[in-house]
Order: sequence, then structure tokens, then C-alpha cells
Amino acid sequence: MPKNMNTPGHSRLTKLNKLTKQHKIALAGVATLGAAALAFSAVPSDAGTTTSDAASSAHVAYSTEPIKGVKASVTDQLAGASVKTEAIQAKADAKAKAAKAKGDAAAAKKKAAAEAAAKKKAEAARKAKKAASRSTQRVKIQPVAATTYSNNLNGWINHALAIMKQKGIPGSYNGLYKNIMRESSGNPSAINGWDVNAVNGTPSIGLLQVIQPTFNAYHVSGTSTSIYDPVANITAAANYAADRYGSIDNVNSAY
Repeated sequence: MPKNMNTPGHSRLTKLNKLTKQHKIALAGVATLGAAALAFSAVPSDAGTTTSDAASSAHVAYSTEPIKGVKASVTDQLAGASVKTEAIQAKADAKAKAAKAKGDAAAAKKKAAAEAAAKKKAEAARKAKKAASRSTQRVKIQPVAATTYSNNLNGWINHALAIMKQKGIPGSYNGLYKNIMRESSGNPSAINGWDVNAVNGTPSIGLLQVIQPTFNAYHVSGTSTSIYDPVANITAAANYAADRYGSIDNVNSAY
């Protein structure tokens, strides 16, 4: 039968090696508590109080310090958020203020333009009214006197010249006068009953001895339609002479 080679010491070592991890942790804890108890019993009573107080104080300091840091951090974050909010609000207020200022400026500019236009219109109306008033005053102060002509050869010639000037018919006082005196001696009712025109049934009539067809063709508007009217007779004859000879001034014989 073989001998038992295990000695008592070796047997205990083997048992210790077979301890579980939990057992080892438990043994370590017991060892730690024992060391702490031994240290506590070795300190005097008054020193124990101090150590306890210091430990208590150290414990409080350890536990409150992180809380203070967290509180400070939260406060800083809130303060930062508040500053950011205020900055955003200030920026929004500034933008709104700038927009309002721009709108007010545009409204003021539009109002000023409208007032300027109204003022300009009123000034134009005032000037027009003033000009019309001056025109009326001129008419009242300087009335146009109606021209009157004497009922004789001189008056007839001058009246005919005024109409001829308006109508653009050439001729002078002397040109009319010399032809009138040669043709009718200044008699507006003179009739030629012996020349070829009379033979043909259209005798020469009036101051410048005009036949009826010629009078009708060269009648000047605004004058009488009667061939015996002195002014109508002169202007029609002068109109015919201007068409045929360039001017009554160029006629020096029967025409």
C-alpha cells in the first residue's frame, strides 16, 4: 500500500489554493477591517475625536465640492444663454428699428414729393390765373378800336387795301387809283355799253370796269357779292390782275 506523501502543511496549502475568488475577497475585507480597528484602538481618546472631526470635515468637503462646481457650471450656462437671448433680441430690435426708420424715411420722401407736386401745380395755376388776369386787363385797358373808312374813293381804296393785305393780294394805293381813274373816273355805277363785252351781253361795270363772270371767279370772301359795291369791285379786279399780270400796279391800260 503506498505511503501518504501529503504533509499537514502541504495539505493546508492545497486547501488554500482551492479557495474560491469570493472567499479571497471576503478574507481581504476582513483583513482590512482588522487593520482599521487596530489603528483606531491605538489612537488616544482626544486624538480620536480630532481624527473623527477631521474625517467628518474632510468627508463634507469631498461631498460638497462637486455640487458647488455643478451649480457654478449651470449658473454659467444659464447666464450665457441669457446673454445670447438678449443679444438675439437686441439684434431683432435693431433690425425692426432699422426697418421702421427706412419705412418712415420712404413715407416722408413720398409725402414731400406729393407736397412738392401739389405746390408746383398750385403755382402753375396761380401763374395761369395771373396771366389771364393780365390779358383781361390789357384788353380792358387797350381796347381795339374798330377801323372806319369814309364813303368816298379814298375810303374805298384804303378799305380794299386792308382786305387785300389780309388775303395776300398785291397792290398799292397808287396802282389802284390810276386804274380806277382811267376806267371809271371814280364812279362805282359806271357801265360800258359799247365795247365787245357789252356786245356779248356782259358789260364792264364799276370802279375798275369788271365783267360779271370775272367778278364771280375772283370775288374775295368777306366782301359784298354785288359787283356795284366799290370795295368788292376793287378787290375782285385786283385779285384778277394779280393772277393775270402779277399785280394791279403792272396794269397801265385796258385789261
